Amino acid sequence: MSEFPHTQLPVSVLDLIPITQGATIPEALHNSVDLAQTTEQLGYKRFWLAEHHNMPNIASSATTVLMSHIASNTSHIRVGSGGIMLPNHSPLIVAEQFGTLAHLYQGRIDMGLGRAPGTDQVTAQAIRTDRMTAARHFPYEIEKIEKYFAADNEGSQVRAYIAEGAEVPMYILGSSTDSAYLAAAKGLPYVFASHFAPAQFMDAIEIYRKNFNASSGYLKEPYIIACVNVIAADTDAHAQYLSTTLKQVFMSIITGNLRRMPPPVENMNELWSVYHAEAASKMLTYSFIGSKETVKTEVQEFIKTTNINELMAVSHIYSHEERLYSYKLLAEIMC
Repeated sequence: MSEFPHTQLPVSVLDLIPITQGATIPEALHNSVDLAQTTEQLGYKRFWLAEHHNMPNIASSATTVLMSHIASNTSHIRVGSGGIMLPNHSPLIVAEQFGTLAHLYQGRIDMGLGRAPGTDQVTAQAIRTDRMTAARHFPYEIEKIEKYFAADNEGSQVRAYIAEGAEVPMYILGSSTDSAYLAAAKGLPYVFASHFAPAQFMDAIEIYRKNFNASSGYLKEPYIIACVNVIAADTDAHAQYLSTTLKQVFMSIITGNLRRMPPPVENMNELWSVYHAEAASKMLTYSFIGSKETVKTEVQEFIKTTNINELMAVSHIYSHEERLYSYKLLAEIMC
């Protein structure tokens, strides 16, 4: 099946490869491939993989390895990083890895780059060692990657030969207004993590649009991808029940008590305090939970209000089959 008609808003997938309670890591990895193959057939535009470390509930740590695995098991859906946390990596290595992917899977690789560590500070220290200030140099390291991908680098002492001239679209990821200024100045597409950090979303996309540099050589006009939570089911009640898994995930982030992704429960009030409920509610601002009709109404209103260019959905649903079904319903909504 082809992608959604160009008259419709493109829709894509962000997969953190959740590890559910009672499941194994190989099962989680298999489910990611199954999700990619299913959403490819449904017409989704991209399948992006996150980068997180030292988290018991997420198998998406070696992002470029997983990208290659997904791309080799699909045929045409774009595969990307959502994202590579650049402070954790050498720009040279990133360029070489993505240059390699671009040659292996021509015309299908996206490079989403973020400045966050993707983990806690102790783990960040273990990853970065002497690169703990690397986040401050994010704009400079973006420039390094741009140079490594340039077609003419003959005068450079250090070159990423396999990346030179390779066609790999770059995306700036963010969860605050800082990233909006950078994406605008560079004239690059902007991807906002409104699925867990919604507070600055509206301000960030306004800043991005107002400051967009159309003469950068990349895009002629702004391009915004909003990542949101989507949990769709046959009824509102069942979708709300399924969403208690996501609420438990957010509660575990708030409390710092991370664990494998839990099954849904009948009553969240038995698990969390008023404080936790309020904090999670803020994180759930851009979460569309309900029947096909409910999600359609809410998503259409969101698109109308924000005027985004693309929707990227993440679905924390305990049952793999119900997760696939949620993406199927979203595809029916967006077609």
